Amino acid sequence: MRTTPAPHLVLASASPARLKVLRAAGIEPEVIVSGIDESQVQTERADDLSLELARRKAHAVADTIRGSAAPGTLVLGCDSVLAFEGAVLGKPTDAADATARWRRMRGRAGVLHTGHCLLDLASGKEAATAASTTVHFAEITDAEIAAYVATGEPLHVAGAFTIDGLGGPFVERVEGDPGTVIGLSLPLFRTLLGDLGVQITDLWTGVWPAPGPGQPGPAPLD
Repeated sequence: MRTTPAPHLVLASASPARLKVLRAAGIEPEVIVSGIDESQVQTERADDLSLELARRKAHAVADTIRGSAAPGTLVLGCDSVLAFEGAVLGKPTDAADATARWRRMRGRAGVLHTGHCLLDLASGKEAATAASTTVHFAEITDAEIAAYVATGEPLHVAGAFTIDGLGGPFVERVEGDPGTVIGLSLPLFRTLLGDLGVQITDLWTGVWPAPGPGQPGPAPLD
């Protein structure tokens, strides 16, 4: 495992959910959005698509900062795609599309794939794979669908749903890592770091999330 220089993580994503996951794990990444055109990538397999998009995001950002990045810089790209009854679903095109999706998905299940691509700028090494989690959707009403779509949340996320936001009550359960559905699997991220010779604890900033209102702080040690 490397000891110096201390690794510096760049998150190649505009997703506030992914940033929140990393911060909750004690990691404060630098955020640089790739700006790639996701519509230019087409494939019949949702897992392949999620991984290719994650790779393109990571490499686009790496190409932008290579030469000026701090020693020890790592770039993480992620992308999520829903496989549902033979269809490959990214973000809905508009409110009508989101509404139609939810009317098909309710009471059924799909598989959310999230591709992860981690690049080490110093060595040029890459570690990449996709994680998959089955999502069971609740049998929600037309009124609930209309209210949810009206919030705008489902228009900005793969599959037109979240489990860590307003869409949480509309997902009955998941089979697998919930982080995959949120957009970043921490256990998989730890594995990819290990493949590049980095421990996830090396990325800890030492600044831990403060308890929310009414929440207890860490329990004292005996």
